[in-house]
Amino acid sequence: MFAILKKEINSFFASPIGYLVIAIFLLLNGLFLWLFKGEFNILDYGFADLSSFFLLAPWILIFLIPAVTMRSFSDEKKQGTLELLLTKPISHINIVLGKYFGAFILIIIALLPTLLYVYSVYELGNPIGNLDVGSTLGSYFGLLFLVAAYTAIGVFGSTLSDNQIVAFIVSVFLCFLFYIGFEGIADFTSSLFIEQLGMSYHYKSMSRGVLDTRDIIYFLSVSTFFIMLTKQNLSRTNKK
Repeated sequence: MFAILKKEINSFFASPIGYLVIAIFLLLNGLFLWLFKGEFNILDYGFADLSSFFLLAPWILIFLIPAVTMRSFSDEKKQGTLELLLTKPISHINIVLGKYFGAFILIIIALLPTLLYVYSVYELGNPIGNLDVGSTLGSYFGLLFLVAAYTAIGVFGSTLSDNQIVAFIVSVFLCFLFYIGFEGIADFTSSLFIEQLGMSYHYKSMSRGVLDTRDIIYFLSVSTFFIMLTKQNLSRTNKK
């Protein structure tokens, strides 16, 4: 697993992909949070908090993470190296986890510079330090679990086609469905149960600064579910 993980990270940074992902994520967030006028602009908001960032980041990541993961297995299929990979003395689950954690770590690296936003808002507060640290930490934890779920969905999507664009579109659709789709359905049905199936419900809950085990279990369950689906797809490929 660690050999594949290392190979994935090296491949990200041996090509422009890794640098582009980090640059695009930071650029989009920076423009919306600090330069563009609108509801996301922290300086126009008038309060020393990062709610705008935590509201915006999931939407950027819906597109960014599938762009990272779309090549995980679809590229292997297209080049004909997937069969060779599956014949190596390594279990299918370790192959999946190696690909998964490679993409996950890249997104975490992209998130690290956003800690500068925390420092900036901390200093801009009146008085200095007027920042809800508990809510901010909870939101970061929520974002980490959201990234974990998005990445699992993205890696699964990459097993469905040898075309990276198809894998990207499928992954974006699934991430969108799980993040906001169930909430939209719940608005029509007035069903709390359906709303709780969506990531947005649990992400917002964690953003309040309260780490509820139900929210953590939900995100871990979604991530595990799609990782196991990915393994199943690999097993079917190996039998063909």
